[in-house]
Amino acid sequence: MPLPHFLILILAVVLAAGLTIWAASAAGVPLLAIGLLALAAAGIAHLTMRDHHSR
Repeated sequence: MPLPHFLILILAVVLAAGLTIWAASAAGVPLLAIGLLALAAAGIAHLTMRDHHSR
């Protein structure tokens, strides 16, 4: 992947995260709840991506 595309991708991710935090804060969602939700989503994504084949 060329460097400019990579940097644009990083910028898009940072902007999306900032927009999400801003929108949740504007809606009155506590920052702790956002963090716990993100942690739970990461855990679920990790568990669903596991290779369940025994070797």
